[in-house]
Amino acid sequence: MLGRRQHMALALTAVLAATAAWTNHARQESGRAAPVGSAARGFTLVASGGVLPQASVIDRAAYDAGESGYDFRSMLADVEPVVSRADLALCHMDTVYGTGGVRSRRPAFTSPPQIAQGLTATGYDGCSTASDHALDDGAAGIRRTLDAMDEAGLRHNGTARSVAEARSVMIFRAGPARVAHLSYTLDTNGRPLPAGEPWAVSLVDEQRVIADARAARRAGADVVVVSVHWGTEPQDEPNGQQLALARRLTASNTAGRPDIDLILGIHAHVPQAYEKVNGTWVIYGMGDQIPGGPADGHGVRDPRGNESTLGRFTFTPPARPGGRWQVTRAEFIPQWFDLEAGRVVDLNRAIGDGAELGAVRDRIRDVVLSRGAAKDGLVMGE
Repeated sequence: MLGRRQHMALALTAVLAATAAWTNHARQESGRAAPVGSAARGFTLVASGGVLPQASVIDRAAYDAGESGYDFRSMLADVEPVVSRADLALCHMDTVYGTGGVRSRRPAFTSPPQIAQGLTATGYDGCSTASDHALDDGAAGIRRTLDAMDEAGLRHNGTARSVAEARSVMIFRAGPARVAHLSYTLDTNGRPLPAGEPWAVSLVDEQRVIADARAARRAGADVVVVSVHWGTEPQDEPNGQQLALARRLTASNTAGRPDIDLILGIHAHVPQAYEKVNGTWVIYGMGDQIPGGPADGHGVRDPRGNESTLGRFTFTPPARPGGRWQVTRAEFIPQWFDLEAGRVVDLNRAIGDGAELGAVRDRIRDVVLSRGAAKDGLVMGE
C-alpha cells in the first residue's frame, strides 16, 4: 500500500504534467491569432535526439522522485530554457514504456512512462517514436507508450495503435504556421511487425515518405518535418545510405516546391553532421539527449555517447501564399550528459560558468560542421 508521502508525490507529478501539457497546448494555440504572412512573423523549431535511458540514468530518476516512481524533470532542467522558448519543440522517444521493472540493457529496452511527463514539463510538444526498439515489447509496448504520452499531453508520430492513427497526419501550430511531423525507422532489429498490424511501426520507404509528405501538405501543412531513424552506430560520419536517402528526399518536389522542409536524424547515439542538401537542412544525427549507448565490443561505454545537439531553426513565411517557408537562421546547441550527476548539460552555459568542458564542445562542433554547414550559415547557438 502506498504511504501518504508516495500519494502526495504521485499527485504532484500528475498536476505538474497536466500543467505542462496545458502550457504547451496554449503556446501552440496562441499562434492562431496571427494569420500567415502577418508582419512577416515566423517561428522557431527546436529538435533533440534519442531518449534511451540506461540503468544508472533510470536509477537517478528514481532517486529524484524520492524512490516513489521516477522523475525526469530535474534531469532535463538545464535545457528547459531553450526548449520551452521555441514555438515548436520535438523530441525522439527511442524506447517503449514498461510496467513494473524496466529493461535498460540490450537487446531489448523498456523505460519508465514518467519520461513522457518529464519531456512535457521541459516544454516538448511531440516526439517521433519510430525506432529500432519500437517493438521491444511488442504491440502492447506501443499501446502502453502512446497511452502514457497521450496522458502527459505529448503528441507522437511513427508508431500506432490502429489503422486510423497510422494514417492520421500530425500537424502542430507553431506561431502562425502549420507544421507536420512524420517519423520512420529503417528497421526494428529484426523483430517482425505484429500479426495483423503492419501499420504499427512506420518503416522507411522512400516513396511512402514522399507520399506522406505530400498528403501532409494537402492537409494544410506549411512546413513538413521528417524524423528518420537511420545511420551506423557509433559512427560520426553519415553512411552512404543516409547520404543517398537525404539527397533523394530533399530533391522531391511538387510544382517546384520541396515536399520536405527539414530532416531530423537519430540512431547513431553520437552526434553527426548537419548539412544543407538541395536547399534543405538535414541533421544526420543529433546523438542521445538521455543516453543508453553506445558501447564497444567489450561493453565499455564510449564517452561520445554522452554528447548530443539541439537543432534550432528559424522559419520565415513566404513572400507569396503557397510559397516555401524559408529557414533564415540555423543553429546547433551542444549538449553533454553528466552521468555522475544524472543531468543533461547545456555546454555553452556550463563552460560560461567555468566548467572545463571546452574539449567536449569543440569535438561536437567539429563533427557537426564536418560537411561544410558553416558556409551555408549554420552557427553555434546560445
